[in-house]
Amino acid sequence: MSQAKFATTTTQVSDDLRAKTATLAEALPFMRMHAGQTFVVKYGGHAMGEEHLAMSFARDIVLLKQVGMNPVVVHGGGPQIGKMLERLKIKSEFIDGLRVTDQATVEIVEMVLSGSINKQIVSYITAAGGKAVGLSGKDSALILARQLRRTKRDPESNIEKVLDLGFVGEPERVNASVLESLAKSDIIPVIAPIGVGANGETFNINADTVAGAVAGALKAKRLLLLTDVVGVLDKSKAFIPELTVQRTRELIADGTIAGGMIPKVETCIEAVEQGVDGAVIMDGRVPNAVLLELFTPPGFGTRISQSAK
Repeated sequence: MSQAKFATTTTQVSDDLRAKTATLAEALPFMRMHAGQTFVVKYGGHAMGEEHLAMSFARDIVLLKQVGMNPVVVHGGGPQIGKMLERLKIKSEFIDGLRVTDQATVEIVEMVLSGSINKQIVSYITAAGGKAVGLSGKDSALILARQLRRTKRDPESNIEKVLDLGFVGEPERVNASVLESLAKSDIIPVIAPIGVGANGETFNINADTVAGAVAGALKAKRLLLLTDVVGVLDKSKAFIPELTVQRTRELIADGTIAGGMIPKVETCIEAVEQGVDGAVIMDGRVPNAVLLELFTPPGFGTRISQSAK
């Protein structure tokens, strides 16, 4: 190629295309580093309710699979469950942020989570060029569960009583072999957070908790919790990019981490202590959030690990 022709060709490449190719080149070392590793992604919040974000999420998950990684999706669906219960005029009560789940409610919960939501996510992944299969914890006894026990102390009498949450459960054991078999194929598992009890009962389980248990059972490289917040904040409301397990516990103890963030970071701690390399709380409302965390040097959310990297 002549010098003049080369100069003409290079000037025709836009800055946008240059930026895209540079990004791909920068992502390559991360793709090589993560190849063959398992990544459990909890998908929920507003990202599930907006179609353009849902489609973006599906493309990200398909990309992970196509570059040799093993993504496992666990999804929530609290708002959708609430809308269905309202439509059917079934009243719902919450205790300490947990939906009290009687027999009528658990049937609706299973219908919404294992049915419409699960299949919609599978459809988005299929439309993005991937192959996905929808599962619940009842399939092949994937998630054996027991009733969640919570206690509450009466401030006046100081007597502690056991709360009856009905069919609200917690994972007792995850059958990792089912997911390990899928990892060897080109199929992406999409899991609804429904568990099965020892006597065949159906249990409604918090999606973050299921994702953490699945990540721990698979010894995943990373647990990614997609939420509606940027991550963990310090007392001045500044974003914290990285925490150790010990430091996270200190922030809970001094009140820096409070409210609804406590169960999320506790899920991360439990997953890390079960062998997960790192757990990340991140903003799922941002397009390509998963790719930003896995394929860029700074990452994207608050990463909790056993020790500083």
